[in-house]
Amino acid sequence: MGFDFTLNGRAVHVAGVPPQTTLLDFLRSQGLTGAKEGCAEGECGACTVLMVKPGGTGSAFVPVNSCLMFAPMAAGQEIYTVEALASGDSLAECQQAMVDQGGSQCGYCTPGFVMSLFAEQYRRGRQGPCDIHALSGNLCRCTGYRPIHDAALSLGAPPADRFTDRMLHAAPAPGAVDYGGFLRPTTLPECLALLAAHPEARMVAGGTDVAVESNLRGRRFEWLISVEALEELRAFRVSDDEIEIGAGLTLSEIDGLWTDAPAVWREWLPLFASPLIRNRATLGGNIATASPIGDGPPLLLALDARVRIAGPVGERTLPLDEFFLDYRKTSLRPGEVLLSVILPSTHPTHARFYKAAKRRLDDISTVAACFAFDIDGRGVVRRARMAYGGVAAVPLRAIEAENSIVGARWNESAVHRAQDILARTLHPISDHRGSAAYRLALAQSLLEKFWWQQQAEAAA
Repeated sequence: MGFDFTLNGRAVHVAGVPPQTTLLDFLRSQGLTGAKEGCAEGECGACTVLMVKPGGTGSAFVPVNSCLMFAPMAAGQEIYTVEALASGDSLAECQQAMVDQGGSQCGYCTPGFVMSLFAEQYRRGRQGPCDIHALSGNLCRCTGYRPIHDAALSLGAPPADRFTDRMLHAAPAPGAVDYGGFLRPTTLPECLALLAAHPEARMVAGGTDVAVESNLRGRRFEWLISVEALEELRAFRVSDDEIEIGAGLTLSEIDGLWTDAPAVWREWLPLFASPLIRNRATLGGNIATASPIGDGPPLLLALDARVRIAGPVGERTLPLDEFFLDYRKTSLRPGEVLLSVILPSTHPTHARFYKAAKRRLDDISTVAACFAFDIDGRGVVRRARMAYGGVAAVPLRAIEAENSIVGARWNESAVHRAQDILARTLHPISDHRGSAAYRLALAQSLLEKFWWQQQAEAAA
């Protein structure tokens, strides 16, 4: 029993490897030691590799964290490591740029940067210079970022080579996998049957949360059921009334599909982890993990999201604010799968997302907040949604504070009234990211920041 995938253009058969072995560890066991483990949780980017995924009329090179992929997740896929980029004695342009600009010292992080640079240079539809934000998932502790940025900005259009030729052809589609305790069904009925047969199984999509549990906490799962090949979880539908986003779509895929997304989505997305994480993390996974500090739920709660769920007795839909029951506990019943997220097609007149963390990018929130208001021409609040993460055991809406300002003028008095209610109704905890008092102060001050920014916009 084993599985196959394509590695640097060659077919590879894998057998006898524990199913929770990371793709990174497997690659290194094969002598491909360019990718390295720096953090084992997807924050440093030293483990970056490329996956060939659908793109345009052909395919695209998508950078991902190999430390957050279990080896069987590569089954049927096409993977490239840094060792594949050079041709004989000639470095790839992104590698040569790092040399020319002095972008490497100790070299530990360099292969990861090179892979992100390569993916950005070959990004479909890119016009103008490379976007240095494509490097936000790669950390360097010795060279400094200026020469690395200079290397990125020195790159032009990708050359006509074997990689641009590869992009003309379709990407492989993930198929069924049965490898040890790792199962990847290809239809929803198959998935539901597997969940019924293995009620103790852990569902996994991109693996960006589950792999951290495995890597850093030593968590072992008897059964992992991957939803990555389920087309039923990859729908994206737009109607006059609503937008339905498949729970199995990655955040990067959603961004490419949702061409008329509201400004608050564009504001939120770059603050969610890094491009490497967003290329694997799914919206459904971010909801279903039910983390009180997940970045997705505050945004979706403020936008009045609903979730569609399938299970042994059929489908049901419920508001997202009824989905979170307690710390890491949801209303999903045994054998159920989160299918999609449904949003109203009408956007609020004023909406902003805020994230307070020790590092602006690629970090976990101390407090996250999203405010979505409808305010009429007289400055009266007709509808208000105030959603928070990091202030309780679950992501939540501050409903009492919302009600205090609906029907009233949106002014400083309304802000203070809502802040007083927040002080009384929110019950954050203290941990290494911030004290309870600090979190409460953040929740109050972010609301005031929202008001001040609106005043500035109105005066502009």
